[in-house]
Amino acid sequence: MHHNDHHKDNSNADKHELNQSDYLSGARIIPRRVHANMTVAELIEQQFQAYNSARLNEAARLYAEEMLAPEKDVTIGLTMAGALTPAGLGGCVITLMENGFVDFIISTGANLYHDMHHALAMSLHRGDFRLDDTKLQEEGVIRIYDILFEDKVLLDTDAFVRECLKSLPNRPISTSELHYHLGNQLLKAGVNPEYSVLAQAARWNVPIYTSSPGDSSIGMNVARNALDGSLLTLDPLADVNETTAIVHSATRNGVIILGGGSPKNFYLQTQPQLWEVLGIQKGGHDYFVQITADAPHWGGLSGATPSEAVSWGKIKPDQLNSAVVIYGDSTIVLPLITAYAVTKAQPRPRKELFVRREELLQELKEAYFAGKGVRP
Repeated sequence: MHHNDHHKDNSNADKHELNQSDYLSGARIIPRRVHANMTVAELIEQQFQAYNSARLNEAARLYAEEMLAPEKDVTIGLTMAGALTPAGLGGCVITLMENGFVDFIISTGANLYHDMHHALAMSLHRGDFRLDDTKLQEEGVIRIYDILFEDKVLLDTDAFVRECLKSLPNRPISTSELHYHLGNQLLKAGVNPEYSVLAQAARWNVPIYTSSPGDSSIGMNVARNALDGSLLTLDPLADVNETTAIVHSATRNGVIILGGGSPKNFYLQTQPQLWEVLGIQKGGHDYFVQITADAPHWGGLSGATPSEAVSWGKIKPDQLNSAVVIYGDSTIVLPLITAYAVTKAQPRPRKELFVRREELLQELKEAYFAGKGVRP
């Protein structure tokens, strides 16, 4: 059965009364046997039938069958919050970028900072979350829940970042320019650049943005640079315009949201930026997949539902059957969805949006000024 078939009649619920056969039109649940050496795709399709496993099934199929369908021409954003790269999730992100399954990224700065450790051959180790943190501090060991590494890893990564900053222009830049530069330096100087999201994003021209650039060790080192007299600063407003230009130019837009947080909103706000602020009608995002551990009833953005996003014009009202929220852990869900996508969908040509930023900004300017009735 096609992913959205069981939604079709229900989307017309306001037009006709649902009857028993409408309610029972979903695929039959069957307690199938689990077999040795099943593929990830077989496991998801055969065993993930209800609750959050069914949401994962729906999200994986929505991604592989609709979002990655060549004729849909969906520009796909990925947002990353939570300490994902220290846990090795960069491998999934690199796979998605290589296949053309992710076109641009919005991440917390911390994910990009810790991503660099892998490229620079600095070791992060599996450990135990029940250790004595006072003892760890005395031994010079840093803990991210059950991930352990030497404190020298931070100091050496800081030194690498500061060295990279020396060859950047002495003026405000977008975070995409900063991350492209860091990635290129990792490609040149890194021991294992194939392990780094930043390095491979630079290689494939995938732009990466950080919505709160001061809120990580990368931003902290840029701040130290400013104390040394540098005029290099990170311009979040340039990022707002660049991400909005990417969304404005797209045939269709879709997003995979890992966690939530500030990167989630920074992606979703591109639609209100178009209609509310710039006066350009776009209509909302087309596809929305979120993996979150936050519930909506706390009132926070990370738990906010796709239907709430409709009220802001962030998601198209008629696209709620193309929105899935999985309540789960990104470290479990992302590898499964990645494996499903690379099994079921053909690689797409990479959009290489980083090198198209000026062109897309010009298109956005022209649409904005046309709406005001003036020429740019």
